[in-house]
Parts: sequence; structure tokens; C-alpha cells
Amino acid sequence: MTVFTPTATAVRGLDVETFARQLNGRLIQPHDDAYEEARKVWNGMINRYPAYIVQAANVADVVAGVNFARENKLPLSVRGGGHNVAGHATNDGGLVIDLARLNEVRVDPQKRIVRAGGGATIGMVDAAAQAHGLAVPLGVVSATGIAGLTLGGGYGWLSRKYGASANNLVAAEVVTADGRIVYTSENENFDLLWGLRGGGGNFGIVTEFIYRAYPIGPEVSVAFVFHEGEGEKMNEAIRYYRDFYAQAPDEVNGLVALGVIPPHEELFPAAIHGRPFALFVALYAGPADKGQAMLQPLREFGRPLADFSGVMPYVKAQQLFDADYPDGLRYYWKSLNLTRLDDEVIARVVAQARRQPSVLSTTDLWFMGGAINRFGVEDGALNGRQTAFLINPEANWEDPAGDAANIAWVRGIIADLAEFSDGGRYLNFAGFQEEGEAMMQQAFGPQYVRLAALKRKYDPTNLFRLNQNVKPG
Repeated sequence: MTVFTPTATAVRGLDVETFARQLNGRLIQPHDDAYEEARKVWNGMINRYPAYIVQAANVADVVAGVNFARENKLPLSVRGGGHNVAGHATNDGGLVIDLARLNEVRVDPQKRIVRAGGGATIGMVDAAAQAHGLAVPLGVVSATGIAGLTLGGGYGWLSRKYGASANNLVAAEVVTADGRIVYTSENENFDLLWGLRGGGGNFGIVTEFIYRAYPIGPEVSVAFVFHEGEGEKMNEAIRYYRDFYAQAPDEVNGLVALGVIPPHEELFPAAIHGRPFALFVALYAGPADKGQAMLQPLREFGRPLADFSGVMPYVKAQQLFDADYPDGLRYYWKSLNLTRLDDEVIARVVAQARRQPSVLSTTDLWFMGGAINRFGVEDGALNGRQTAFLINPEANWEDPAGDAANIAWVRGIIADLAEFSDGGRYLNFAGFQEEGEAMMQQAFGPQYVRLAALKRKYDPTNLFRLNQNVKPG
């Protein structure tokens, strides 16, 4: 039975009927049969009850939804893929604008430009671009929506070679808080494009993203090796991977993940279930044969517990982690930029990783650098380019009884490593953003003031506040 939390602001039934008739898409309310399915998001911890869900069919529906929320003082959420860990895609008692039907992807292979609707997923963009031998730098789970990913930065297997997703956004169509449709590019309203490049959903609803694309594939070489993590071997593995990356070209992109082998009999023999591991993952953004040779050292460290490396289609490489993040599992992730990864820091990371309460969790170390660091503060709002490492503890579990322990584990890692950080973080992995504005100021550093001024220009009343929020300056 649906438990509906009504909004504090009553909306007259006649006004709601008028609003519904305006839409080309669909307005869903709590009494509708489709409501239970429509309100769900990916993270099983998020259980909210919006008063209205607009399944937009076109940009006009987005404009109508923004106007209705503003005029009736309703909390407003924007749903792209619904994959945000913090659950920004929904709310209690307000209005959700669902962009899922705005998912058309168009590719211009001559100009190497990809245009994608705000409801498109990584998998949709990958499939369309790969039909022309191209790829857009996006994330690593194909069901993720491109909207939240890009607006929050967007790290993935092409980042060191070509930059983050935000760095490769060249233009956009945006519905602003006053219901206008604004176009932004490197030649028009660039201040808005600057903010969209990593500044979150603070400035409007992006209904179309326009990206640079690059020749990739159709096949790529991937390292995906589970190495022994008992005793000192986990520390040794991190040092080995760090030193490998120090001399690797920008075509090599990857991470090391620490965890324990899950009881998955189809993938792992029972004899190694529960064993600690250090997983080496890397993709070579270039010719597959050259990539095999380049990534071979990652396979030769020690005696692997399991090795799933090989040459595969790029779209398959983009789906390698999909099965690990099913809808409805409970998720709580945070992140922190690390300014160093010496023996002292590695020892702290390993000690914390070994305390994970859930067998499904991992502690991920992303190795940054390359093109990410070559984009300057004038190129976009995304911060953290100056650091070489990002730690991302991922708590993933099934039983609600484990909520407190898993959340505490993630927060403990971040607190313990804070002294080795500049305070920056990847805002797509920011827990539930419970630290509020203080965390946002730390995350953006000196760029926060500029973002606050931009927010005042495009959203002075903070209509778009259910996000990685920057308050109007």
C-alpha cells in the first residue's frame, strides 16, 4: 500500500487538470496504477513519494513542469537515469520531471559530434557512437544516465586520454528556472556551459547534451585481474599498480579495487570465496594489440586468483561492472581526492578496507592524471584536476539491518584519510551530502564563489536545489 507524504502546498485539482492537459507526455499521481513503478530509483535505500511525476515527451513538457513547480512552490527533482547514489531524482511531496523518453542519440561522424537527449543512458550513447567507430568519454556502468554523470564530472575508461565527460561537453540545450529554453556553447552563453561542466544540476534542466567523440574500438584491450590480498599482498598490489601508472601513457585508464571474493559460483570457484583481493582493472584507449602488450604487466603481478582480461568490443568493456550494481541493492558511496599514495596512506587504506561489513562492497582507488589535469579552471567548474588519486569506498549491501554499519564504514574511511586530501571529492560519489554547504565549498574550492554568482544569475530562488546544491551567491 502506498504511503503518500503530501506536499505542504496544496494545488487545486482544477490547476492539476489544466497542467495535465498541457502535456504531450504523461502526468502520474499517487492514485495511478503506474505510480509505484514510476517513483522507484536505482538505490534501494531511497524510498520517496512525489506528488506528481511528469514523464516528459518533449522539451515543452519540461518547460511546463518547471513552470508548474515554480508557480506552486513544489520541491522539484529531475530524473535522468535515476542512478544517483543520493537519490536526487526523486523527492517527497513534490514534482519529478522524468526525462527517460528524451533519449534520442544522433551522431555526426564527420564532425565527431554526438547529440544525446537528457534521458539517454551511457549504453545508448555507446551503441550509437560505436556504430561509427566513435566513443564519448563517459562512466563505467552502462545503465547510468548521462545527465547526472556529466553534470557531476564523469570519470571513466577514456578520462586520462580525453578528459572527463564534463570536459567534452561542447554545447547544451537547457530549460532554466524561469521556464526559458537557453542554448549554450563555447560561443554562446559560455558562462552557463562553464557551470554545466561539473557544476551539477544547479542551473537548469539539460534536455540535450552535445559532446566531442573520439575514434575507439571496435575492440579494445582490457585488464581485469583479481590478485591475492592476504597479509601484505594487498599493500604490495597497490604499490605495484601505482608504480605501473606512473610510467603508463595516457591511453591507460583504470583503478584498483579492494574487497573479498563474493560467493558467486559461476565466476569464482568455491575455494576462493571470501578471500581478500586487489582487483586490477584497466582499459587501453588505442589499438587492441598494442593494449595487450601494455597491460600485460598487470596480469603478471603474483599469481592471480582469477583473470578475466582480454580483447573485447568496447561496448562490452563498458558493461563489465553492470551486474555488480543491480536495481534495488542498498548503496552508500563517498569519495575523496588524495594528494599522495605513499606507504603511510596505503597502510591506512588497506586497514580500513579490511573492515568492510558487506562482501559486496569494495574500496576503489582511481588513478587520475593525463587529460583530466590539462583542463584548466577557465574550461569548466569541475574541480580536483590537480590531484592524482581518488579514493571511493563503495558500500553495497542487501539487508536494511546493515544500514548503520555500512554507512559508518564509508564515513570512517573518509574521516581517516582527510589529512591526506585537499578536501576535494567527486560529487557524484558524495554519500547523501549530509555535510551540506561546507562540503560543497570544499569540493569546489576557489571556484565556489564563481558558481554561486552563476547560480544567482540563472536560478536566484534555488528552484533547482535537490542536487549537489550551490546556493545563490
